[in-house]
Amino acid sequence: MMKLVKISAMWCMSCIIMNNLLDDVLSKYNVLFDIEDIDYDMDSSLVSLYDVGSVLPVYILMNSSLEVARLVGEVSEGSLISFLKDNGGIDEV
Repeated sequence: MMKLVKISAMWCMSCIIMNNLLDDVLSKYNVLFDIEDIDYDMDSSLVSLYDVGSVLPVYILMNSSLEVARLVGEVSEGSLISFLKDNGGIDEV
């Protein structure tokens, strides 16, 4: 099964915007992954493991333990949908 690793911070306005956008997008599609939420400030070992820099949020699609694709920063709804669809994360409902 696929997993979406979602790395964000409470203080990050782009994270808040993107997490809300992600929720909206996922409500419209058949989701093919589990979600793992990682707090940038609280989970420094995981942030380091996933090689996350200072630009947030970071969404990483994983298949087993392999990274399939990564999206960094604030993007449009269309770009988010393309990222998820093109990498096998969502299907039409």
